Amino acid sequence: MRNPTEIIPGVLFSSYLTMGRKEKVGFWEHSTLVLQVAGQMFFKTETDQFTTKRGDVMLVRKNQLAELTKIPLPGEDYQTIVILLKEDLLRQIALEEQFTSMQAYTGPSNILIPGNDFLHGFFQSILPYALHPEQKALSETLGLLKIKEAVQLLLHINPALKTFLFDFSASHKIDLERFMLTNYHFNVSVARFAQLTGRSLAAFKRDFQQVFDSSPRQWLQEQRLGEARRLIQDKQLKPSAIYLDLGFESLSHFSHAFKKKFGKAPSEWV
Repeated sequence: MRNPTEIIPGVLFSSYLTMGRKEKVGFWEHSTLVLQVAGQMFFKTETDQFTTKRGDVMLVRKNQLAELTKIPLPGEDYQTIVILLKEDLLRQIALEEQFTSMQAYTGPSNILIPGNDFLHGFFQSILPYALHPEQKALSETLGLLKIKEAVQLLLHINPALKTFLFDFSASHKIDLERFMLTNYHFNVSVARFAQLTGRSLAAFKRDFQQVFDSSPRQWLQEQRLGEARRLIQDKQLKPSAIYLDLGFESLSHFSHAFKKKFGKAPSEWV
């Protein structure tokens, strides 16, 4: 197993996995273009659920929480090429191309791009750099040109993606109750939840108190423990199978919090 390899620091990555499946929760700060080179990836957000296979290309919208499962297949390792479409670079492209200000994007947050020879040819041109990162053959200047090429190809394939890519409007406030009831299990900080709902930390805590009559930390703990008890009692799931999905960093932390809340260790409820 290898960790993601930077081809261009902070911008272009290759993720490679040789053994077993790997699950993680990710925060997608930037819009991201992903090629599934080999293996499969299961991708789940609040609104979408995809399984990508060899050759699939996916465009992921910025500012999302997602559950990822990386799955090597028999006789086939897991590999993706990941391009972060950072806002500063997209703003530069918008200036160079003289794009006028974009209206707020309201379409789907995640898009599977239909098969396209030009886009696949583009990714094929990057693969040698991913396979031999130690040679550092792709300079930052050339790498940024490649990313601009990717953006141009996306616009050629689907001109409507212009608002997806070049919507620079600030995050607007979203329905706090609906968002938190859907996403409370993600193991992210209160500050990150505030950002995702379009609020400052102070505004988030104030609005949260008004909606839930509780502080964010206390409410998150209560929700996660309540769901844990339901899964253990009703679904007969083992504590070791659920603690990560419910936002707990370790089994010992989960067990301690569960016993403090319900008076018995989670293993005693099975």
